[in-house]
Amino acid sequence: MVRESPITSMFAGSPVKPLQQHMEKVCQCANRLPDFFRAIAAGDYRQAESIQRSVSAMENEADEFKQELRMNLPNTLFMPMPREQILDLVRQQDKIANIARDITGIMIGRKAEIPAPIAPLFVAFVECAVEAANQARTAINELDELVETGFKGRQIDIVEEMIARLDRAEHKADQTERELRHALFRIENDYPPLNMMFLYRVIDWVGKLADVAQRVGSRLQMLMAR
Repeated sequence: MVRESPITSMFAGSPVKPLQQHMEKVCQCANRLPDFFRAIAAGDYRQAESIQRSVSAMENEADEFKQELRMNLPNTLFMPMPREQILDLVRQQDKIANIARDITGIMIGRKAEIPAPIAPLFVAFVECAVEAANQARTAINELDELVETGFKGRQIDIVEEMIARLDRAEHKADQTERELRHALFRIENDYPPLNMMFLYRVIDWVGKLADVAQRVGSRLQMLMAR
C-alpha cells in the first residue's frame, strides 16, 4: 500500500495550506537566528553549533515541503490563484530559510566573533530582520481567508494592514542596519581587517533576509491585485 504524503493530501482542497506550512518551516529556521547570534557574541560555540545543526535540519524539512509542493501543484485553470504566482511565492519564502542556513553555516565554519561593543546592536538588528519574516508569515496565514472571500471585502483591508506592518518592520531593519554599520566603522581599526570585512558581509546577509521577507509581502499584494 502506497502511503500518501501529508503534503499531497493537503492538495485535495487547495494549494494554500501547503504554502502556509512551508512558510511556517521557513520561519522556524529564521527564528533561531537571534539565539545563534547571542551564542556567538558570548563565545558559546557549542550552543551556536547546536543551533546551526537545528537550522540545517529545519531547512532540509522546508526543502522537502517545497519539492512536494512543486510536484503536486495542479496545472489547472480552476485553482484559486495562478500557478506561476504560487511558485514565485514559494521561491521567495524558500530564500529566507536558505539565508538562515547560510549565515549559521559560514559563521560556524569561520569561528566568527562579534566584538562586545557592537554585540547588543548586532542582535537587535537580527531580531528586526526576523520580525520582518514573521510578519510575512502572518500575512501568508491569511491567504486561505482571502481565497474564501474571493480576494474581496474587508479581508483585503486586514491583509493590507499586515503588509504595511511588514514594510515597517523591514524599514526598522534598514534603520538598525545603518546604525550597526556606523558602530562597526567606529571600531573596525581595533580588530583584524578580515574579521571586519566578514562581519560587513554578515550584515549584508541579515539585511537580505528582511528584504526577501518584504518581497513575500509584495508577491501577496500582487495576488490581491489580480
